[in-house]
Amino acid sequence: MNRIFVLMGKSASGKDSIFRKLTRESGGILKTVIPYTTRPLREGERDGVEYRFSDEDTFRELKDKGRVIEDRSYNTVQGLWRYFTVDDGSFEGENDIVLIGTLESFVSIRDYFAGIRSVIPIYIECDDGDRLIRAVKREKKRLIPDYRELCRRFLADDLDFSEERLEAAGVRLRIKNNDLKQCVREIKELIG
Repeated sequence: MNRIFVLMGKSASGKDSIFRKLTRESGGILKTVIPYTTRPLREGERDGVEYRFSDEDTFRELKDKGRVIEDRSYNTVQGLWRYFTVDDGSFEGENDIVLIGTLESFVSIRDYFAGIRSVIPIYIECDDGDRLIRAVKREKKRLIPDYRELCRRFLADDLDFSEERLEAAGVRLRIKNNDLKQCVREIKELIG
């Protein structure tokens, strides 16, 4: 039975960097699942790499077929964006899986695979000031920075990852991301 590790944390906590480093250094032992989204492609992203870029009609069609494991929507300053995980064959096989998710997506994935696979949450912690600086630097690099959306996400994180919600979901495993190499080393030791 393969395990599913769900990396989660507030925006700009380093999840994407940790994910890339973990998968690159796993030597193919860790399999990835690419999430779907209806949001627009960002600079530097490629369809099928960071996300599978979709549209609302495709989302509804997959949902009607019962293939959407979890979904969440955000009313952004640019309109409604959906992020969702699809049972599209990506979870098949014997390898352990690592993916990035939210607290809600972890709970939905855990419930979807209850009794079939072990779903393990890994909460990435990072100082709020460091996160904000990272987020602003990242946003500045975009062709058209969207600081309003950055602020909306940053503020929403306090509610989304409140201690009460983390506790209710059974998230106990926390890794501090003060140093990327150390953080990845700790997660690799945990995964075994």
